[in-house]
Amino acid sequence: MDRFDTLLAFVRVVEAGSFTKAAQTLHMSKTTVSQLVQQLEARLQVKLLHRTTRQVKVTPEGAAYYERVSTVLGDLQDADDVLAGEQAAPRGRLRIDVPSPFARLILMPALPAFHQRYPEIQIAMGVSDRNVDVIGENVDCVIRGGEVTVPSLVARHVADLQLGAYAAPAYLKAMGTPEHPRELEDEPHRIVGFLRSASGTIAEIKIRRGDESLELKGRYVVAADDGNAYMAAGVAGMGVLWAPRYMAEPHVKKGELTPLFEEWQLAPMPLYLAYPQNRHLSARLRVFIAWVEELARQSL
Repeated sequence: MDRFDTLLAFVRVVEAGSFTKAAQTLHMSKTTVSQLVQQLEARLQVKLLHRTTRQVKVTPEGAAYYERVSTVLGDLQDADDVLAGEQAAPRGRLRIDVPSPFARLILMPALPAFHQRYPEIQIAMGVSDRNVDVIGENVDCVIRGGEVTVPSLVARHVADLQLGAYAAPAYLKAMGTPEHPRELEDEPHRIVGFLRSASGTIAEIKIRRGDESLELKGRYVVAADDGNAYMAAGVAGMGVLWAPRYMAEPHVKKGELTPLFEEWQLAPMPLYLAYPQNRHLSARLRVFIAWVEELARQSL
């Protein structure tokens, strides 16, 4: 193993927070990665990492060294990209994770055009609404609704999703049509809860009409942490739901959902694309980001 391998192993361990995850991203054994980091520490005569049975923490010296080394490795990758002609024809594997409705309704229908433009880029798409460990799972970027609060990620604002309230005709026939949002907190009405996977709590809804502003929780009998399942529960008549219009409009056109509280305004949901701040931004990721921003302007 050469010096480059030891530096790369160290950087991946810091980013992943464990030797096991780093080994997976490098396609090496955990033992090999550990030996490489040990060789680097021996050469530098400095302790870079604190190892315990549960976690790996970077030392102050290791953190400073990581900042310099990650920049150097990024510069090397840039040089390789230029010589390989990637600036003219981006190529390689791009691992992303996106919400399921956004994948189904926005990304997948548009991917043929992206593939025609960049035929040498291979996309591995995770489809979920869960909190993804972008660095630990070696994901290039994620697309998420709501604020991105992870400090190690760069978040690019892609769009503001306009929200609306909806219910299935069968639900309205059985429960009656609510005239005021507050009615959703009392019998017989109920909502479909959107479950935050990280905390297990139900997302609250902020809604305004003139000077009247409300923050609602609502009563629910079913909650889901996946956008497609959440929408399916609403269409099935399990309660009133709050959803981005791009998700609800196909069901409204089919008569499967009815808009509610149309004189009220819901705070838009920001849509972000996020990626590790210290990771080299490859040409394939740069063109994908630009394409998503263009797609969002046209579709949302």
